[in-house]
Amino acid sequence: MSKKGDMQRVIREYKDRTGEREVDMKKVAEFAESIGWQMPRPPSARELLARQLADAAREEIRYDGKTGRPYRANHSITQGYGPSQMHLWIDIDEAPRGPMLKSLVTRREQMVGDGLQLTLDADHWNSVHQDDEPINLEMDFGPDIEWRKNAPDDDQEAA
Repeated sequence: MSKKGDMQRVIREYKDRTGEREVDMKKVAEFAESIGWQMPRPPSARELLARQLADAAREEIRYDGKTGRPYRANHSITQGYGPSQMHLWIDIDEAPRGPMLKSLVTRREQMVGDGLQLTLDADHWNSVHQDDEPINLEMDFGPDIEWRKNAPDDDQEAA
């Protein structure tokens, strides 16, 4: 069994032993440690700083000079495969078309993957809860995006 499979088994065991159905993973980690789970090695200071720098890059927002709309300044691209895979960061205002296209297509694919999994999850819930009103979620985000693009800013609403 894989490490993730082992972790999933521990989560199920925790739920079986405690009867909890909404679980706090910190409590599950404490339980796992108590039954002899080998605790992971904490990240080094350099690894921790790299994660913090990536978070800071991901969160940097700039505003378009013409429209005033916000945009993400930094975008991630992956290079390589497997253990040698690296995540590199590019500045949207400096990036050539190729790397920028790669970043945007990757993010779109992540959204499609999330949408597919959300649909499969909802379909499953609906199939096992046939006596309840089904949960149907719209996957065409075009209208939502247009609505949000044209919604008043928080500053304008307060005025």
